[in-house]
Amino acid sequence: MAKQKIVLAYSGGLDTSVILAWLKETYDAEIITFTADIGQKDELDGLEEKALKTGASKVYIDDLREEFARDFIFPMFQAGALYEGQYLLGTSIARPLIAKRMVEIARAEGATAIAHGATGKGNDQVRFELTAAALAPELEVIAPWRNEEFRESFPGRAEMIAYAEKHGIKVQATAKKPYSTDRNLLHISFESGILEDPWFDPSAPENRDMFVLSVDPELAPDTPEYIELDFEQGNCVAVNGERMDPLAVMEKLNELGGKHGIGRVDMVENRFVGMKSRGVYETPGGSILFTAHRKMESLTMDRDVMHLRDSLIAKYAQLVYNGFWFAPERLALQALVTESQKNVTGTVRLKLYKGNIIGAGVKSPVSLYNPDIATMEADPSQAYNQGDATGFIRLNALRLKVASGVEQSAKK
Repeated sequence: MAKQKIVLAYSGGLDTSVILAWLKETYDAEIITFTADIGQKDELDGLEEKALKTGASKVYIDDLREEFARDFIFPMFQAGALYEGQYLLGTSIARPLIAKRMVEIARAEGATAIAHGATGKGNDQVRFELTAAALAPELEVIAPWRNEEFRESFPGRAEMIAYAEKHGIKVQATAKKPYSTDRNLLHISFESGILEDPWFDPSAPENRDMFVLSVDPELAPDTPEYIELDFEQGNCVAVNGERMDPLAVMEKLNELGGKHGIGRVDMVENRFVGMKSRGVYETPGGSILFTAHRKMESLTMDRDVMHLRDSLIAKYAQLVYNGFWFAPERLALQALVTESQKNVTGTVRLKLYKGNIIGAGVKSPVSLYNPDIATMEADPSQAYNQGDATGFIRLNALRLKVASGVEQSAKK
């Protein structure tokens, strides 16, 4: 009888290395590891060899960077998604892509289950499992950190390190890191460890080594740099006149933003599972793209379409953060977003300077801005009669006057 097959989301770190061996031992199963290349750079080096030595029967390492940029980052940025006014959702948006590919591999390999190393306190467990529920409800999901036997075996990192040594698993960890990180094409996040104290200041000079994608804004160039982004239907298609695909756009903007210390965020956020969590993020390219896109919309998007879309930003961001990327309501919102972007076309000029993104001009062949109408000087087009505002104000004031009259009568 063939062994059960389990597809494991594998990073090669201490947790997933131990989980790989534990799954194989506990379930007497074939473990197929999957690692998504979504922009981690050198973190992927040596993973295939390590997974096989740790007990994997087969290893997938798939380059999903282009799909990540094109089908996940860009649609999310069209929506203007921003969680709790600060977070550009770098980790959140990567999880549904990883889970989607895990499901595809599980079906291709005839696996009956997928597994992940997300803890029972975090958001990622929800994101992985809601994606699996939406795309492949027949698959079992194994979450070792929610397994009582697993937690009893590994109450801390010391026990995990001992287990790794016993099973010949090479891991770099010898003690708890001062923080944990998660990197991809859109951002890098830092959390836990020393960052669990919200009074700890990661921007202090002695902590500069923590950051990876951006220079300290205080040490950024003293000369500002101007850049231009071209948009077509809400998507950036060129940087400084050079046409690029979404992946190349993100890589170029990360380079430019990192050089000038762009995109650092330090926040305490509300996790879906109910607790507050402190996170520090670097999103250099994403911050530039977010700002440029908004400026392009300001010139080209109809007022009420913009206000309607804006009223849904918090909901859209919440859906992404909570793991509902493949839910019908997110897909419905995306259809509205796509329609809203059909005229978001033109060029935005920005100035990058010591952590700041400063608008320096915007133009479009489909601009809704008419200087003849907006001018404070004489209106040559006669499109706007200032006298018309009298009736406009009178009608909008009517309900306020009525309410005020009722209130005054009640006081007598």
